Amino acid sequence: MSTPDQLRWLDGIVKAVIVLNLLDIVFTLYWVGAGWADEANLLLQNMVSNQPVLFVLTKIALVSFGSFLLWNHRSHPFAVVGIFLIFLTYYFTLLHHLRFTSGFVRTIVGV
Repeated sequence: MSTPDQLRWLDGIVKAVIVLNLLDIVFTLYWVGAGWADEANLLLQNMVSNQPVLFVLTKIALVSFGSFLLWNHRSHPFAVVGIFLIFLTYYFTLLHHLRFTSGFVRTIVGV
């Protein structure tokens, strides 16, 4: 059984996953569209270049549905672990995007 504080904290993690997914979508569309990167997810790789709107809708739907399922099973320890693993995956993906952006900006500025 979870305390209200634990549930509030877990709810924040799920909301962060949604935001991190949206940031991943924006960065991915920019980098792939500019020809500087490829989509890492093999299932979405073709979609990001050829059908970007469908790519966005698919990513939002998949992450939202997965988050919804995990949240509905939050009383099960594996669901909580799943929420944390998804959060960490998107967190490190954001760090990768930021590192790539930093290198790109340094190249343009000439630092």
